[in-house]
Amino acid sequence: MGTGQAPWRAAVLGAVLLSVAPATGCGEPSGGHGTDLAPGTTRPGARPTSPSPNSPSSPTATSPQELCARLVASWSREVLDSRTYGDYQSMGLSNGQYEILMDVVDAARSERRRAGTRAALRLIDHDSRERCERRYRDGNPTGGPWS
Repeated sequence: MGTGQAPWRAAVLGAVLLSVAPATGCGEPSGGHGTDLAPGTTRPGARPTSPSPNSPSSPTATSPQELCARLVASWSREVLDSRTYGDYQSMGLSNGQYEILMDVVDAARSERRRAGTRAALRLIDHDSRERCERRYRDGNPTGGPWS
């Protein structure tokens, strides 16, 4: 393995970690103080609260639609200024997600020429979400994990 592959691997790992971290409950607690409290305790001066009977006991997993939208939008922003798309496998995308990426980037490039970069970035967020929701609306696509 040459050292030329290391930046791609780091970028893919970073994208995966960023997309998975919210689903695993990583990050600061709601108070933003950077430390967790023991169950049943409160911060000094905070009013005690009781858990809602409908609140889940653990964080929920990221849906396939949300994961697809996050990955496609992230890579679309990365690729927007490039003339090439790169390899879908090195990006951690399925073939279907990669097709969404190419369509989204092409549309974003046109939008950027027409209305500027901010409009292109809004289009990336909107189209990534919409197309991924459409792709996964009936559950996971068939044809294996890379479809």
